[in-house]
Amino acid sequence: MNNYSFAGNNSPDTKSDCFVAFELRKSGGNVIDIKSKVMALYGKSIHALAEDMLNFFEIEHGHLIIEDTGALDFVLAARIEAAIKLQISSNKDYLLEGSAENKKPTQKEQFRFSRLYLPGNTPKLMISAGIHHPNGLILDLEDAVAPSKKYEATFLVRNALRNLNFYGAERMVRINQIPKGLDDLKIVVPQYPNLILVPKCEHPDDLIRVNQAIEEIKSQHQMGDFPIWLMPIIESAKGVLNAYSIATAAMNVAALAIGLEDYTADMGTRRTTAGTESFFARSMVVNACRAAGIQPIDSVFSDVSDMNALAENVKTSKGLGFDGMGCIHPRQIAVIHENFAPEAIEIDKAKKIVLAFKEAEENGLGVVSLGTKMIDAPVVKRAQRTILLAIKTGKLEPNWEDLT
Repeated sequence: MNNYSFAGNNSPDTKSDCFVAFELRKSGGNVIDIKSKVMALYGKSIHALAEDMLNFFEIEHGHLIIEDTGALDFVLAARIEAAIKLQISSNKDYLLEGSAENKKPTQKEQFRFSRLYLPGNTPKLMISAGIHHPNGLILDLEDAVAPSKKYEATFLVRNALRNLNFYGAERMVRINQIPKGLDDLKIVVPQYPNLILVPKCEHPDDLIRVNQAIEEIKSQHQMGDFPIWLMPIIESAKGVLNAYSIATAAMNVAALAIGLEDYTADMGTRRTTAGTESFFARSMVVNACRAAGIQPIDSVFSDVSDMNALAENVKTSKGLGFDGMGCIHPRQIAVIHENFAPEAIEIDKAKKIVLAFKEAEENGLGVVSLGTKMIDAPVVKRAQRTILLAIKTGKLEPNWEDLT
């Protein structure tokens, strides 16, 4: 099969994916060969999709081979398109009808306790990821995708942004490091992602370039004022020292995340559970975010088998001032949410502050006090946020929201 192009995965343990081989020929018409685990149920629809795509790309003579292991239509379409475009030059994109749910905007101060990384070329991990209810799902085009698979991964991520059920999670994409990531934006931005993660960000100029590209693409596709937030990832000594400049580089920077695996490698040290080697960097990121009025987001915890260690890590992270962290396995989500959520003593104090603030407002007082202590505006704002977090995590009745 020397003249064939390939996309997808045909390893023995593949699920919810397919392997596609395509050869452009000079004669013989179009031939479509399908082997599928669900041939009896979906063989005709797979054939119809393949035939429609060959016609869409104006291919008159080609051999398309599909080995299917239960792939959804958006996965099949992504694999077929990638294989075809490896052999032809085309500016056309084959897009299935997208979901209106996947065009909903999110807020800059959206709760982001958890963000779950999903390899951008592994559909079986995408399909049901949202049912675990992370705050955000990250379709990853960077480290989680092998260099030889990055091209075909862009089609899968594009289609997932349009057709995957995110179950209410914020739709995030981690692009490749700049400047390669600018090419990713051409495919990602027209699909209305909520947030773009910018890896290994070291200078505010990186974000200026990203935003210039985003605005050009939004204009081309008539996307109006749809907000696309940025989350730069700080992963080097230079990035740490420039954290505040990065945090304030643009109005759509919603958060800074820190990536400790790359940071410790850059420092020439080893990441430990105690985290003393990254204390300075994490504190710098938190302080930069608080000064800029955005969210500080901690790194992932790599041991997916030790939930007790994860819980302790989250408590440390929260104690340093972080608002959330990344996760690499669904089982980490509940632990992260539980331990980032306000504790009973925090909720009780916040309730007293919010009630005192409400009483002062009703009495026309310009000063808020609790007992013998004066309470300033930042303290009230923090208490209101604690109340909202408690409601969001089910630790307080929703009727308290009227007081925030």
